[in-house]
Amino acid sequence: MASIIYPTPLRAGGRVEVLAPSTGVPGHLRERLDAAVSSLTSLGLDVHVRSHAVTPGLVPAPAAERANDLHEAFRSAGAVLPPWGGELAIELLDAIDWDALASARSWFVGWSDISTLLLPLTTMTGLATMHGANLMDEPYELPTEFERWTDVAALAPGSAFHQRSAPRRRSRPWGTWSDEPLDRDRAYDTPTRWRVLHESTEAEMHGRLIGGCLETVSLLAGTPYGDVPGFARRHAPEGTIVYLEAAESNSITVLRMLTSLRLAGWFDDANGVLIGRTEGAPVPELDQDEAVRRALGDLNVPVILDFDTGHQPPQMPLINGALADVTVNEAGGSITQRLIP
Repeated sequence: MASIIYPTPLRAGGRVEVLAPSTGVPGHLRERLDAAVSSLTSLGLDVHVRSHAVTPGLVPAPAAERANDLHEAFRSAGAVLPPWGGELAIELLDAIDWDALASARSWFVGWSDISTLLLPLTTMTGLATMHGANLMDEPYELPTEFERWTDVAALAPGSAFHQRSAPRRRSRPWGTWSDEPLDRDRAYDTPTRWRVLHESTEAEMHGRLIGGCLETVSLLAGTPYGDVPGFARRHAPEGTIVYLEAAESNSITVLRMLTSLRLAGWFDDANGVLIGRTEGAPVPELDQDEAVRRALGDLNVPVILDFDTGHQPPQMPLINGALADVTVNEAGGSITQRLIP
């Protein structure tokens, strides 16, 4: 049985490399990027924005160049933080030296399409990665119930941190940057709560966290990059907690993807499943809850819906590889993550 490896804690003065393994930032959002960088530099971090991060387009460069940029960033960074997700991080998989990334012991932080890289780095090498922040999320004030990713990245191996469920989420459409409300009282406008799939108000689960964006990580199942069953055998004798969130897929597509992951053995060692909020549409005779129920409802483990991860902010930091305890009851939800090898 192999141990989980945790990155070197990120200290004041530590270098944060900003790069775009998927999609860069267009010019009209440069003000938002600058605000995000200022937010990190105010914490005493040394933020380095690489050229691909501000190169617009579907991708900022060919896959080989983006992979090389990733390798260079890991060699010099305390944390690697893409500006946001994108579409085609999958093009990098065969071009990455995963062991070289793991040996750098840098934090890799991101979500959405960045899940395509976070998950295999953890499953293939045992290096913990962090899901739940991108650089462009920095200007937004997090709920008081959450930890900031920088605080989590500063923790030493063996540490633990506790978070509670958010009372509100964002439901309004995205507007122009100059009109965006950034404080937590206005950024999150709609009540939200974690829900248990099986007509219950209570659930508990314990295991190693692993997961990401459903649309991207589901494409990895059955490949060396998405060997979650192998990760469970090598690194999670306690069992796993699989977390997933759909960016925009309708309920039929969600049902298909979840079923595919089930056939690939992703839930064989799971002690529970966390499903994030989604903006994906229902279809006649099949809403999003029913899609999850049909795919996972007979697993005989707790399944929690509307978890605080995904494309309806806020997103709490989740550490791939961390040992977690999740609880839901009438008072709300909570998760404790332990950075235990």
